[in-house]
Amino acid sequence: MEKNKPKIVVVGGGAGGMMAAGRAGQVGALVTLIEKNKILGKKILISGKGRCNVTNDCEIEELISNFPGNGKFLYGPLYSFSNNDLINFFTKLGVKLKKERGGRVFPQSDSSKDIVDALIKYLNQARVNIITGTDVKNIIINNDQAQGVFLDNGTTISADRIIIATGGVSFPGTGSTGDGYHWAKKTGHTIIPLRPSLIPLEVDEEWVKELQGLSLKNVSVCIKNQKGKKIAEAFGEMIFTHFGVSGPIILTLSRKAVDYWQKTSELLYLTIDLKPALSFEQLDNRLQRDIEKYSNKQLKNSLGDLLPNKMIQVIINKSQIETNKVMNQITKDERENLLKQLKGFELKLTRPRPISEAIVTAGGVSVKEINPQTMESKLTKGLYFAGEVLDIDGITGGYNLQAAFSTGFVAGDAAARIN
Repeated sequence: MEKNKPKIVVVGGGAGGMMAAGRAGQVGALVTLIEKNKILGKKILISGKGRCNVTNDCEIEELISNFPGNGKFLYGPLYSFSNNDLINFFTKLGVKLKKERGGRVFPQSDSSKDIVDALIKYLNQARVNIITGTDVKNIIINNDQAQGVFLDNGTTISADRIIIATGGVSFPGTGSTGDGYHWAKKTGHTIIPLRPSLIPLEVDEEWVKELQGLSLKNVSVCIKNQKGKKIAEAFGEMIFTHFGVSGPIILTLSRKAVDYWQKTSELLYLTIDLKPALSFEQLDNRLQRDIEKYSNKQLKNSLGDLLPNKMIQVIINKSQIETNKVMNQITKDERENLLKQLKGFELKLTRPRPISEAIVTAGGVSVKEINPQTMESKLTKGLYFAGEVLDIDGITGGYNLQAAFSTGFVAGDAAARIN
């Protein structure tokens, strides 16, 4: 009866590709999964700093709202294979999961390898033929119908359906080199311009290197343009780097900054409220108590209750106060300068880091040309897409992996069932 089973080739052994291949095999198709790397799930292994934030435990409506890039397209895939379905999927495969702040879901072991191992187990259970260390050079399309793939070793694999799950162009070392965009374009698909999403941002100030490695928690940040118009804002955790800023809230805001820079190259301004829980007046009272408490000490040795040590000298410099000034000599104007820095520490944003360093690629295959109920191309019969190759991108917090798993599941399921 195997001759009656559809032959499916899945290109790309990441989250979307492994899920698609496993689901298609589970439904009953004859599936071959091809991955250019020698191992599967290379990007999964480095995700979440090696911990792998597999999904987010929130309502589906909230999931969708956290995709600035075409979230509404995901209604079908997410209702077909939800975050709860994904959690149950990994639990059944023996992976114990845990929920952390903001609904983020991780393996209890804090090891992304457990996620990859579970997916490989799923592939083996579904009898998927796995080919690694082999590059697909081209896909075969005749009369607007998918028919197979050419490999770099000169061989051809025929197929009734092809699922492209080749990822974006971020972290090219993991195999995401944009092959899928090239094939999609050749079949007539529109490729929405690629740009980085969830990307660290560079700043103009040289002294930021002095703050490298410093993490700030529970701060409010705001990005404004040169006219003072607010572009984006967020609350949470960030980190300083040798080139600028990164961390969860910076990554989340970065997409709006990148979109702004698509239109103009002018500088943006990042303002950090270091004490968002306190009003200006409350913080002033707190500062005056510290001035009284450390009245005979130098300013540089008296701000430790308010600031991390690494930030003290920078704040003093930006407040234009003499470093060795004694606390009880600080004037009202100098105190107000300090308060302004604590409530509005400003940096000039110049540009994002290169797209190769982005956690996610924004842009990709236009979702207008994809059926969200099946993930099949509306232009080429038997051609499916899943994961980051599509013009879909979410904020940080497990959303992007969920989208890859959901679109992969739907693509694999539909490709295996359609006659």
